Amino acid sequence: MSNVWVLQHISCETLGTIADALEGASIRHQYIRPFAGDPVPEEIEGCAGLIVMGGPMGVYEKYRHPFLADEMRLIEKALRAQVPMLGVCLGSQLLAATLGAAVTKGQRKEIGWYPVTLAESCKEDPLWTGVEPRFTAYHWHGDIFDLPQGAVSLASSALTRHQAFRYGQNAYGFLFHMEVTPGMIREMVHAFAEELREAKVDGKEILNRTAECLPPLQAIGQSVFQRWTSLLEGSH
Repeated sequence: MSNVWVLQHISCETLGTIADALEGASIRHQYIRPFAGDPVPEEIEGCAGLIVMGGPMGVYEKYRHPFLADEMRLIEKALRAQVPMLGVCLGSQLLAATLGAAVTKGQRKEIGWYPVTLAESCKEDPLWTGVEPRFTAYHWHGDIFDLPQGAVSLASSALTRHQAFRYGQNAYGFLFHMEVTPGMIREMVHAFAEELREAKVDGKEILNRTAECLPPLQAIGQSVFQRWTSLLEGSH
């Protein structure tokens, strides 16, 4: 049985509720942690699906984090092999960059609970059809990406034009986080406390709004992630 490979970039940014969707579909997953010294596979054989998680580094910081270049080579091979793919936050930026799009610093960091508006294209998208067109999502990013050539834009926010996209039939990038749990949010607020201070964002406000904002977001994520696992049918 093949595994879904999960590229992880920091201990606090795990699969979260994506793991629930995989387990519900009886799909195994395997973490690959380059930040902890795990080598990035050179070939895509044996990979039923590729998930690339978030992290504090930038796509353009390959000189500090050489494994990012290795990850982009693996993403390119996954695209060529049409392996189902999901990129979250940094993962979406790596996917966009691999497809030739620019990834740059945004005008300011988007951290906390902010509305996301789905594009008209979501009405016919396999993962997003039927989802309410506007909802509050959890954000934690300073970088943004241009829409890759040939990709379909799926979502935006007031600050960020491209919050989600699809490339081909089974490669998705989500800049916002739907996979988080209350524990993950607490860990992020703690781990990135200095970033919050620099960005003048109140971590306590993020935590205080979690009980209100997270349950409806998790419901959307549950639907989207379960639909993504259907792309893996026949691959595991």
